[in-house]
Amino acid sequence: MLGRRGSGISLLPLLMVNFIGTLGFSIVLPFLVFLVDRFGGNSIIYGIIGATYPVFQLVGAPVLGRWSDIYGRKKILFLSQLGTLLSWFIFLIALLIPITTLMEIDNNILGSFNLTVPLLILFVARALDGITGGNVSVANAYLADITSEEDRSKNYGWMSVTTNLGLIVGPALASILSAISYQYLSPVFAAIIISFIGTLVILFIVPESRKCVYQFEDKTNLKDVFGYEQRECGVYSSGGEKVEKIGFKRILKINHIPYVLLLYFLIFLGFNIFYTAFPLHALNLLEWQVSDMGLYFTVLSSMMMFVEGPVFSNAAKVYSDSFLVVIGSFVLGINFLLLVTGSEILTYIAAIFFAVGNGLMWPSVLSILSKFAGPKYQGAVQGFAGSFMSLASIAGLIFGGFLYGYLSTGTFFISAVIIYIVFVLSFRLLGFKKS
Repeated sequence: MLGRRGSGISLLPLLMVNFIGTLGFSIVLPFLVFLVDRFGGNSIIYGIIGATYPVFQLVGAPVLGRWSDIYGRKKILFLSQLGTLLSWFIFLIALLIPITTLMEIDNNILGSFNLTVPLLILFVARALDGITGGNVSVANAYLADITSEEDRSKNYGWMSVTTNLGLIVGPALASILSAISYQYLSPVFAAIIISFIGTLVILFIVPESRKCVYQFEDKTNLKDVFGYEQRECGVYSSGGEKVEKIGFKRILKINHIPYVLLLYFLIFLGFNIFYTAFPLHALNLLEWQVSDMGLYFTVLSSMMMFVEGPVFSNAAKVYSDSFLVVIGSFVLGINFLLLVTGSEILTYIAAIFFAVGNGLMWPSVLSILSKFAGPKYQGAVQGFAGSFMSLASIAGLIFGGFLYGYLSTGTFFISAVIIYIVFVLSFRLLGFKKS
């Protein structure tokens, strides 16, 4: 059984939820850039729409992470999945209403685009999904709850495998459904069904991972809800004594956590510049269609699933998490350098380096963060890590659109530089391991 020895909880339901969540997200990847273009937007607006999710996740993730420590992981996973489901219904409305132009904008910063009603509704949909988007941080905390120390790297590898399996099936399904009927409507209907299934799985199959939850004294006090008082699990206040609050300053005092959060930020910054620039690159320079985009993400995710499955599992038995971060970040940077050429052949070759580099690096980073957080602050640390992820995503997604407008494929060189900074900084993790 995948899970913590003696915990009695299997990892399989969580892997199922992770797969379903990624599948629902990735199904829109192949056509979102085409949809924004259809609704009157440009490359910068595409980046801003992409950044809307992390902007609101920046607010929601730490709160949901803390709440998962108080109320339990399952309830917060359910809340997060329910928000995703509702956001897809709003997304569907954007496809069904007429494209009505509210304003025509043309300036030196944002460029030329039409502000339309469907475009605004897309913003609302992404905002709702973002504010309830603590599922990643809560899922990581859940995994830490049920995983033994010796199995932690391996199980984070399995989490990454299910993530990439979702990234395989989602774009492939979007390409097939778009070609068969109703173009963009079919994939969105599929996303709604998938999200609904995820909600049911959490409600009826996923057990609570915590044997007990932390409590705070006045649940009606909004200040206490956002900055609750933490107690040792199973030890509750009977005399009303003052206990330590868990805030950002306390998280930063945990050994090595600030340094890992810095790496977390830089990795997501490099990734999100790529995630904005690549669809624009595929649309404008490579002249790909939805089916081409779906094929590429399917191939990329298939290779990542292989690396994060058998390859990473065997590597984690031999090498430390820190060493795999060093090697993975170096290989990942080669991917971005190959994309600078603009060659379609090298684009597919670059996917091999992306799969190997990310497949070795990312599960290792998650494992390191989880180990340093410890069981007491797991939810809070993962929530603040989600905030760092959101900050990097906001900057990367917005500036990715701007940079591509000025640098074209040179944007990928910026991603390469950022990842190689991670490579240099990750050598310090080797010292953390020794200490």
